Amino acid sequence: MRPILMKGHERPLTFLKYNRDGDLLFSCAKDHTPTVWFADNGERLGTYRGHNGAVWCCDVSRDSSLLLTGSADQTAKLWNVKTGTQLYTFNFDSPTRSVDFGVGDKLAVITTDPFMGLPSAIQVKRIARDPADQSGESILVLKGPQGRINRAVWGPLNKTIISGGEDSVIRIWDSETGKLLKESDKEAGHKKGITSLSKSNDATHFISGSLDKSAKLWDMRTLTLLKTYTTERPVNAVAMSPLLDHVVLGGGQDASAVTTTDHRAGKFEAKFYDKVLQEEIGGVKGHFGPINALAFNPDGKSFASGGEDGYVRLHHFDPDYFNIKI
Repeated sequence: MRPILMKGHERPLTFLKYNRDGDLLFSCAKDHTPTVWFADNGERLGTYRGHNGAVWCCDVSRDSSLLLTGSADQTAKLWNVKTGTQLYTFNFDSPTRSVDFGVGDKLAVITTDPFMGLPSAIQVKRIARDPADQSGESILVLKGPQGRINRAVWGPLNKTIISGGEDSVIRIWDSETGKLLKESDKEAGHKKGITSLSKSNDATHFISGSLDKSAKLWDMRTLTLLKTYTTERPVNAVAMSPLLDHVVLGGGQDASAVTTTDHRAGKFEAKFYDKVLQEEIGGVKGHFGPINALAFNPDGKSFASGGEDGYVRLHHFDPDYFNIKI
């Protein structure tokens, strides 16, 4: 499985997102410039210029017309995917960490970091059909979790919002009233900060990755813990195959804690696990540094990883991959 190496970012990758059709891949990095690539051959299509800080997260609308990005420059921006023009800027009083379109693309959830005495917050915005009608008003603001909220995503039918972050608790909120509905159990839950959340295609379950060197699979409605995948490195990124019962975890130590021997050992690999049996089934090496971002193509036939090394690696699976037997 020869990866396609995509070099378009000057700084470490932070997030990867395929569009619904699986023909485009969007990448975010600490270099201020989200980039879009052809997902089959890794050709760079263009960049979105306008942020003045690291871009932490992005999401693309179902029809691939709108891109939403969240940045450390205290803004979230809406872009026209095709032309690269900025349609609207949401301004906040603190860095924006996570963005997610709701089903139907009429709502977006945006999280902001604790900053200068302000607590972290989850904000819901209406997304207008016509950018001229767009307003910056939040229709809901949720506060409560201690520390940074690293990820917030919509639950089924936009009725709930699921969040996870530095306080290692996963929470489910009612998206109409803002009421806290459920929290992950202290015993069953993560022991250290949650770095990532990724939903299944059918929105029945989701996976969380944590610095406690594990990823956990949860029921999206009841927050019942279904499975746990353990590894020997902090987990920075998680993704689920839409085709097979596979999950992939990526991570590694902080760049500051890495020694030269780690590089030679090739420990920075994307590890694949059987979703049901929780057993490791293989790994894909290649990054020089921790993996910060992972995404599966919606067709399940390829996946992309983004690393601290500034590279996006695009992997098309060999036929053997589809016949892995445990």
